[in-house]
Amino acid sequence: MEALRRILLFVHLIGFALLFGGVVVQYLSGRIRINTAMLAGSAVQLLTGVALAAPFKREVDLDPAKLAVKGVLALLIFIMVWVVRKKESVATGHFLAIGGMTLINAGVATFWH
Repeated sequence: MEALRRILLFVHLIGFALLFGGVVVQYLSGRIRINTAMLAGSAVQLLTGVALAAPFKREVDLDPAKLAVKGVLALLIFIMVWVVRKKESVATGHFLAIGGMTLINAGVATFWH
């Protein structure tokens, strides 16, 4: 089970890289829109996050509050990406909110103990 958890964590990190990398690339290009990497990354983050929260046998108990915060953020990010995925341009505030929430979600994972 530990090997499966580590593989899921690895794929979860790839999802973060796709999502945040897509945000940075689109922002720096000056053409603010949702790209395929952002859509795929948000979906991967959501699905692997749910799988990582599954009741595996582990040495450390998971914090339900932390899981709830991360789950809500991941779901909101996915919805925000999905809703505007086909538009030629996205409102700057909406786009920056996606990037900011992505960073906040990573911060919760890193600093909440």
